[in-house]
Amino acid sequence: MPLVPVGEVELSYERGGSGPPLLAIMGMSGTLQSWGEPFLGPLRQDFDVIAYDHRGVGESSRMEEPFTIAQLAGDAAGLLDALELDSVDVLGISMGGMVAQELALADPGRVRTLTLGCTYCGGEGSALAPPLTAQRMATAMGSGEREQVIRATWEICISPRLRDDSALYSVFHANALARPVARDVILAQARAIFAHDTSGRLSRLQMPTLIVHGTADDLIPVQNAHIIAGHMPAARLEIFEDVGHLFFWEEPARSAELVRDHAAVHV
Repeated sequence: MPLVPVGEVELSYERGGSGPPLLAIMGMSGTLQSWGEPFLGPLRQDFDVIAYDHRGVGESSRMEEPFTIAQLAGDAAGLLDALELDSVDVLGISMGGMVAQELALADPGRVRTLTLGCTYCGGEGSALAPPLTAQRMATAMGSGEREQVIRATWEICISPRLRDDSALYSVFHANALARPVARDVILAQARAIFAHDTSGRLSRLQMPTLIVHGTADDLIPVQNAHIIAGHMPAARLEIFEDVGHLFFWEEPARSAELVRDHAAVHV
């Protein structure tokens, strides 16, 4: 995978497909492989898709010190600079959706359309993982057992209807083992998420925005989608019934079609 210098770090990325550029920003503990081919494959038919690893993840530079969501957005902007891309469609999920918010706020003219999936803006009414979910994840990570962490992450991020899908889990499990993310990096990402708050600034964004969330999301409750939409009244809100945090794993074709149609309508 190619590496590009971005400020004090280097970022690893993959690029493929044809069409207008689409920057895909992954969430906490994920890597560029975490998107899954059933979702990215269809997008590459219509977009030049750029997916990358955050600092501290995959082949990107090791994490040297704590960071903020705004700094991760600066990394994303630096990647676009390095690739000489002045205007892109942006897709961000979970923590990546928070990064996408800060990227759009910092340079709104650069973001042609914005898609925010299963994410959070902070502020009144917003909520991260409920206590039982947070405790379950903390217990798994505290165990030091990678298999326990992978299984707990899967069960938290997928809806009950698919938790026992062994074929889907085997792909998730293989991805997690192939490109593990260090515990210290995940904790740094979590601290950045806890400090994230764009709620008072989102109304400034005028680019076409799509918000996607599943009602069975145990990690970032669906109420957050409605709160973001409340700050962005012109945004389109799509709610997936009985779908979990990894909506693009559970409904890859439908999710890709939403992203494609959203961008196409606003050509």
